[in-house]
Amino acid sequence: MLAGAGLLWMGWTGFNGGDPYTVSVDASLAVLNTHVCTATSLLVWLLLDIIFFGKPSVIGAIQGMITGLVCITPAAGVVQGWAAIIMGMLSGSIPWYTMMVLHKKISFLKHVDDTMAIFHTHAIAGSLGGILTGIFAEPKLCRIFYLVPEWEHYIGLLNGFHNNRAGAGFKQLGVQLLGILFVVFTNVIMTSIICVVIKFVVPLRLSEEQLSTGDDAIHGEEAYALWGDGEKYQSRHNSFYTADQEIPQSTKSAGAGGQVEMA
Repeated sequence: MLAGAGLLWMGWTGFNGGDPYTVSVDASLAVLNTHVCTATSLLVWLLLDIIFFGKPSVIGAIQGMITGLVCITPAAGVVQGWAAIIMGMLSGSIPWYTMMVLHKKISFLKHVDDTMAIFHTHAIAGSLGGILTGIFAEPKLCRIFYLVPEWEHYIGLLNGFHNNRAGAGFKQLGVQLLGILFVVFTNVIMTSIICVVIKFVVPLRLSEEQLSTGDDAIHGEEAYALWGDGEKYQSRHNSFYTADQEIPQSTKSAGAGGQVEMA
């Protein structure tokens, strides 16, 4: 899990840093802001876990990392470093609250099959990033990023107040909100169409009986099995036992007990 998260974080560096399509100051700033926001988000998520649950967790660290990466993406090259820190604090706390608190209270969310918490780590964190971009966007950085003559139009709400151009700031924030609504609408429509098509080929959801039994009933083995535990259902796929060999009982029990008897 940590290896995959590390690869994701490393890849995101190129994802955000490559947006300007050139080696530039803006690209460097995007990379720096990506790391600053993500690290801050990760630490805030872990801090909340420690405060409310008594200890941190690897899953919590990765969730905080992902929310930070998602949140900073729309703003990576157009905000200052201090804004990236604030965005990291918010991306590590607001999605944490929606996942740990609101998800358990809102009846609609209780019926959503979302094992990986994608709604919180991507929908909430992504929308948060879009809104905060409309608040913290720096016009001079927008000039470097967009390379257009009318760069003054791209200004965050805070800079709009600072430069007596609050109207332009509110306009940009409105554009960000419209963009979020467009993405939500497009995703709902396209995902629904894709799911309807897939439903004609394979079921979208397993039965309750299969879900309660788990991977061992569906695939004939357990995921992440150690010490031969995955062989207790006598799966012959990817096994070092041949079809005519009986799996030793000691090997089966070793996985359940967590110990291996040595001769």
